[in-house]
Amino acid sequence: MIRKTDIQDRMIRAVEAVKRTNPMAGSITNSVTINFVANAQLAVGGAAAMVYLPDEGEFLAKAGGAAYINVGTLLPIYEESLPRVAKVLHEAGKPWVLDPVAIGIGSLRTKLLRQFKEYKPGVIRGNASEIIALAGLWELDGGTGGSNVRGVDSTDSVAEAKAAAVALAKWTGGAVAVSGRTDLITDGSVAAFSHGGSHFMEKITGAGCSLGGVAAVYATAASPFIAALTASAVYNLAGSRAERKADGPGSFQVQFLDELYRATPADIAGNPFEIEEV
Repeated sequence: MIRKTDIQDRMIRAVEAVKRTNPMAGSITNSVTINFVANAQLAVGGAAAMVYLPDEGEFLAKAGGAAYINVGTLLPIYEESLPRVAKVLHEAGKPWVLDPVAIGIGSLRTKLLRQFKEYKPGVIRGNASEIIALAGLWELDGGTGGSNVRGVDSTDSVAEAKAAAVALAKWTGGAVAVSGRTDLITDGSVAAFSHGGSHFMEKITGAGCSLGGVAAVYATAASPFIAALTASAVYNLAGSRAERKADGPGSFQVQFLDELYRATPADIAGNPFEIEEV
């Protein structure tokens, strides 16, 4: 069993490396949240680059240390861009983060998400219903053919998604992060439960999308499991701190970015979490 202190040491090293090197993690992401994703990546110490076109995506996949693909608000060009970029990332051995936003809505989204199975993302981040649905689409344990996704919202609990998350992590050899009241992060053999956050996160657009982008930043400096756990930890920490200063969703968003920026490596590794074998 890996010790919690060892995990925290690795989290600290990942945060320190990101703040020191400002690594590039390119994104093809949800157009509704693209600004917030980029600002969050910058706030934690990374460098952001947002693209749409296939050749530009391939260039970033080769040039960056990691990448983020989010299937929200799909554009027609994404039918070509996303598989090409995912293929380059997989063949180059680069870590990448997949956010299967609104899985089950539309044939193109389903087609793209099915294709990603062979390209094995390093981190999969989603809400409970999205994780269950993706495991079902990929015909893995814990998945169902018909998820309870309601647009971009989840109607399943994090606990109900645990089996699907473990199966997905075992298939990819990476990690899966399930966002909820308490976040679940697993590499298929160990599960971590990260606490904190804020109810305001449900009142702003982009909390989940930007979390995926930040996970990609940390994936340039750590294993998928440590990257996903570190991203969840800094979000839960920043969310808790920002809520105490905010008067509503608008001021929360500003305070949240500030708290992402202010969080030290020790602060992030010290945010409450538990681990268990699975």
